[in-house]
Amino acid sequence: MIEMKVAGIALDAVTRSPIVLLKDGSDRRALPIYIGQDQAKAIITALEGQKPPRPLTHDLFSNLLDAWEMTLTKVIIHALQDSTFYAVLCVAKGEEKKEIDCRPSDAIAIALRTQAPIWVMEEVVVDASIPVDRDADEEERQAFRDFVSGIRPEDFIEQSRRHQKES
Repeated sequence: MIEMKVAGIALDAVTRSPIVLLKDGSDRRALPIYIGQDQAKAIITALEGQKPPRPLTHDLFSNLLDAWEMTLTKVIIHALQDSTFYAVLCVAKGEEKKEIDCRPSDAIAIALRTQAPIWVMEEVVVDASIPVDRDADEEERQAFRDFVSGIRPEDFIEQSRRHQKES
């Protein structure tokens, strides 16, 4: 799993639909997830630290967790099927733990309110993320090519001998 942070909300240039953008810790990959207008507002409100005069739905859920002494330990975006992302809320009360099915947009809005980490399964990142820093990606690929081009068969034999002596 890869921990990701909310980078912000964007609008699709064609459809004008909101997209929540998650980024990995290295800012190398971004995961765009289309969401509804209400969820976009809820995420923006949490990102900006705004407190509504009365609790909205995600605030209410967070308040319920607090009132029942439960903790949102993390959010996991675990699948992508037919262009739909799937997520779970990982909730704990003492030693008891439960996973609750949830839309990713709601999970993110609640995670922001409770400071819970957002995790994404690696296969979802591979399938749906977009590169953010193409130059860094290319530099990494070139460094690997340079490393591989400098390897000789003798290097493997020598490494094997060293390993046998250590064992």
